[in-house]
Amino acid sequence: MPLAELLSARREAILDAADAALARTHLAHYEAAGAAFRRQRLAELYDLVEAAVAERTLTPLLAHAEQIARERFAAGFGLIEVQAAFNVLEEEIWRTIVREVPAAELAETLGLIGTALGAGKDRLAATYVALASRIHTPSLDLRRLFGGTEGV
Repeated sequence: MPLAELLSARREAILDAADAALARTHLAHYEAAGAAFRRQRLAELYDLVEAAVAERTLTPLLAHAEQIARERFAAGFGLIEVQAAFNVLEEEIWRTIVREVPAAELAETLGLIGTALGAGKDRLAATYVALASRIHTPSLDLRRLFGGTEGV
């Protein structure tokens, strides 16, 4: 079964497992927003990943990742919270693929999903870090980690 069909057929089961995993993280902003918000956001991301694989284009997924990074940064989410949805979704999709895709097709299938999710996670992190670096954030002040940076 092609990956896009597998993702479509297993959508609810993957979303259920990813939602349960995200709930177990007890991340402050997701808990405050509630279960419906968490599930809606996971579903939006899932649909974009599924479309990226089916249409072989990353543009909508990357635009979404950038938008989410901007919105979550402005709302005070930490980077780990922002990446958590991608991470739990990736884990559940990989589990499904490994369980259901024949060994001969695993390399291509994992390559497709890895490319889509990896690109999304990269855009998300790059956008978030770019925003954070515009503001003096002690956790990102690398001068404190190295000698010889005085006056930088």
